[in-house]
This record gives sequence, C-alpha cells and structure tokens, in this order.
Amino acid sequence: MKTLINYFRDNVLIKVASLNSIAVLLRIIAGFLTSKFIAVFVGAEGLALVGNLRNFVTAAQSFSVLGLYNGVIKYVSEFKKNSSELSKVLSTTYYLGLISTCIVSLVCFFNAEALSHYIFKDYYDFTYIIKIFAVALPFYALNMFVLAILNGYSQFKKLILINSVAQVVGAIITMLLIWQKQLQGALIAVVIAESVLFFITLITVFKQRRLATAFNFSQFSFKMVKTLSSYSGMALFSALLIPFVAIGIRTYIIETVSLEDAGMWEAITRISKYYLMFIGSLLTLYVLPRFSEITTDKGFRKEVFHFYKTIMPLFALGLIVIYFLRDFIVQILFTKDFMPVTDLFLWQLLGDFVKVLSLVISIQFLAKKMFWHYILTEIFSLSLLYFLSLYCIDRYGVKGATIAYFITYVMYYSVILLIFSTALFGTKQEENRAL
Repeated sequence: MKTLINYFRDNVLIKVASLNSIAVLLRIIAGFLTSKFIAVFVGAEGLALVGNLRNFVTAAQSFSVLGLYNGVIKYVSEFKKNSSELSKVLSTTYYLGLISTCIVSLVCFFNAEALSHYIFKDYYDFTYIIKIFAVALPFYALNMFVLAILNGYSQFKKLILINSVAQVVGAIITMLLIWQKQLQGALIAVVIAESVLFFITLITVFKQRRLATAFNFSQFSFKMVKTLSSYSGMALFSALLIPFVAIGIRTYIIETVSLEDAGMWEAITRISKYYLMFIGSLLTLYVLPRFSEITTDKGFRKEVFHFYKTIMPLFALGLIVIYFLRDFIVQILFTKDFMPVTDLFLWQLLGDFVKVLSLVISIQFLAKKMFWHYILTEIFSLSLLYFLSLYCIDRYGVKGATIAYFITYVMYYSVILLIFSTALFGTKQEENRAL
C-alpha cells in the first residue's frame, strides 16, 4: 500500500491528471448546463446551426493566432532560462499574432454578410453575429497567447485555476444569453464567450509584470518566424480543414436527411467533446512539453506506454460507463426529443477510444516538428472521414457519420503505428537512437 501511495505521490502525470480532472469536471458541468439550455430553448435544429457557427469560429480563431500556440509552449519551455532567446520567441509571436488577428478581424467584419450566408445558408441572416465576433476576436488571441506562456512555464496549477474559473463564468454568460434571446443568444455566446475569458486570465497573471519586459519589437526575429513556421503550418492546416469538414458533413446530413438529424449528430459530437476535454488538455499540459524534452526512442516509447498503462484503462472504463448510462445522459443533457442520439453512442465511443490511442503518439509530430508527416496524415484522415461519411450517411442515415468516424480512426491509428514502428517496437540496439 505504501508503494502504491508513493507511486501516485511521485508520478507527475498522475498529479497533472488529478488537478486537471477538477477543471475538466467543471467544464463538463458547464457544458451540460449550456447544452441543456440550448436543447430546451433552441432545439435540435438550432443546435445544428450553433454547430456550424462554432466550427467557423474555431477556424477563424486558429487563423488569428496563426496556429502558434503549440510553438509558444515548446520554445518557452525550452528557453525559459535563456532571457535573450525567450524575448525573441515572445516578441516574434506577439507581433505576428497582433498583425494576423487584425487582418482576420477586418476580413470577418467587412465580409460579415457573405460569411453569414455561408454558415447559415438561407435559414437566417446573422450578419451582426459575425461583426460581434470580429470585434471580440483580438481578446481571444491575447488570452491564448498568455495561456501558452503559462503552459510553457509548466504552471499547471495556475492554468487549471484559470480554466476552472473561466468555465464557470462562460457558462453563466451563455445561459443568460440563451435565456434572454434563445437562438440568437446561443450564437452570441459562441462568438464572445472565449474572448471574455481574457479578462479572467489578465487578473490571474497581473502580478507577473516581469514578463512585460520580454516584449520588444527590436527582438522580432525572422529566424524565429522560420522556426515557428512548421508549427504554424501544421496548426493552420488543421484549423482550415477540420472545421470545414465538420460543416460539410453536417450540411450533407441537413440536405439528405434533415436539419433535425443534423442536430442529433451535433449532440453526439458535443457529448464526445465533453469527455475528450480531459484527454485533450492532458496532452497539451503534460505530453507535448514532455515529448519536446525527450531525445531518444527509448524515452519516447517509455512515455507512450506509460500513458497507455496509466490513463487509457481509466478512459476505457469511463467510456463503458457512458455507454450504459447513455439514455440517462441524453435526458439529463438535452431533452426526450433527443433520444434518437442514443443510437449513435456505440460507434462514437469506439471511434473516440481509437482516436485517443493515436493522438498520444501523433502529438510527436508537433513536438518534433515533423511537418510533412503531420500534413500527409491529416490529409489522409480528413479526406477519408469526409468521403466515407457521405457514403455511410447515404446507406445508414445519420448513424453513418459515426460509423465513418470509427473506421477513419482505425485506419489513421494503423498509419501512425506504421510511421512510429521503429520507435515503439524497435530492438534494444535501437532504443537509444536519437529522435
């Protein structure tokens, strides 16, 4: 028993996971409450429209920060004891982000009508929603920049505190807006919620004024721009494709099945997002910085299988519980009108399990700037997901989208294992090979 207690006390991954679970639990509760409000006041059709807007907002937000989040984490972590190089990283990323955010904001503001038509088709005209988003976007970019710095410094407790408070405040704002304005309120919440969180982050880090001295335009480095370009390219590629693939699949369901069924698919993806928050934030908080430090196959292999042995059994158990409680979850999270969602759980849960298995390994693409490996595998998986979804939707209806999701990640995981076969399953003679 003492050995077990010492294991949990000394295990950094367990510590981060334990602290992170508190923040994730709050995010799930906040997500449950906001989803319930959407289900009651907006309905399945409105949920589909909210999903389309959310996908667009995600893409625009990623472009505004040029996909530099992971790059900032890596190089702040690497240069946190080297003030000169750290200043170059922070100054370069700050001014790049400032310029790109202004450009994206202006494009959204002056093309709001066309963007509204693209997102909502002929159902509604929400030009003013896009303009609100354009104004709020710079605050989102600043928030992400500060959080990336804290992550690079491995200030896990502060990050988790910020995320926890942010979820509570974001949920309150969202529910108030939905209660007052129904669908319009839900859409406004999508475009402003994450931007409002900047002020919470600012209050938390206000005392760390010493960081302000690291921002200097004279430290802007074109060499650092080139170094960061791999991270930017990888993130922007996904930021463009993933949301628009989701919009494409949802639009196809609307056109070939119904708007209501598109809302059902959006509901299962929202549920999936809630429990994947834990894994996703854990990968960002712990695995990415850890992989950035590892320089040998042996270290990489040890960390991957450590994650598999420590986290994956708990994740699998959680998915099993979710499956057997699916009827209860749908009724609590949405309303009885959403009960058809229960038919979508099996394939979605299976797909999520395989997805996490693959992401634990493929995050190495980001850690080691394996640009072309990342791009080609993303093209493969997203193309397969899109076209397989269209085929399966034609054959099985909305359930086909979840079947396609599972098959896609089985194929993706197979490719990832093939790419990293030597690092993961190599001989003892190869285990100290540099990555």
